[in-house]
Amino acid sequence: MNRFLSSRHSIKGVKWILQGLPLDMTVTRLHGTSSAPGIIRDESRGLETFSFLQEQDLDDVPFFDIGDLVLVPGDLEKSLKVIGSVSAGFFRKGFRIASLGGEHLASLPVIRAASTIFPELVVIHIDAHADLRDSYHGMKENHATVMRRVAEECLSSPSLLYQFGIRSGTRDEYRWGMENTSFSPFDLTGPLERAAGEIGTRPVYLSIDIDAIDPGEAPGTGTPEPCGLSSRELFKALPLMKDLDLIGFDIVEVSPPNDVNNITSVLAAKIARECLIMWGGACR
Repeated sequence: MNRFLSSRHSIKGVKWILQGLPLDMTVTRLHGTSSAPGIIRDESRGLETFSFLQEQDLDDVPFFDIGDLVLVPGDLEKSLKVIGSVSAGFFRKGFRIASLGGEHLASLPVIRAASTIFPELVVIHIDAHADLRDSYHGMKENHATVMRRVAEECLSSPSLLYQFGIRSGTRDEYRWGMENTSFSPFDLTGPLERAAGEIGTRPVYLSIDIDAIDPGEAPGTGTPEPCGLSSRELFKALPLMKDLDLIGFDIVEVSPPNDVNNITSVLAAKIARECLIMWGGACR
């Protein structure tokens, strides 16, 4: 297995764990997310370790890539339990966790695990879709319901779910978001800057669905949604969060079989690099 760019060779002395979550069981349009963690790792090897954005180097970040978790084919409940159990174990030992999905439902057991360790948890959600359905295709746990479950089960108040870039959802999702979460449709930079001031010192989990980015730049996803953010907007927004106490992040919904020249996987790898440098550096 190729580990992610600059991963240490053992877990000794690291602050961050990187794990692959190859979940692809509730996707409702085009499948392919199970192969994403491996392809993102492979494409990371073509990146430089140095970040022009931060003028820092990933080589200075103590993290270890443990590889993909072994999920149970065809058994969603057991697969989610595996993700939750492994993540809880790392959180309890004081590690912070970076995850490469996988469909967005893979975020739920990681956030559930984080919420048991960090009772004042805040979740920042950057996505094209609200993911606030109460159920979808008869399922309470689905990639279209993941943030509804997070808001209702993992946070002390749904208002601690901050949602940015959202441009798609049902009428009920829109209303529920406007009434319950900290909901900022379409926009990212302005509302994120204000939110960072509100969040203060609370522990934060960041979940980035790659389809937040316009499909012209990130075609490799199963649910492309026009009129999205640019990758430049996202990279400019990340430093607005640099002082937050990030305990974990994920990048989900990359679907390599639906990509062009792996450009979406390269983008995901670069986002992961920037996040690891920003919140995993020796200076923190």
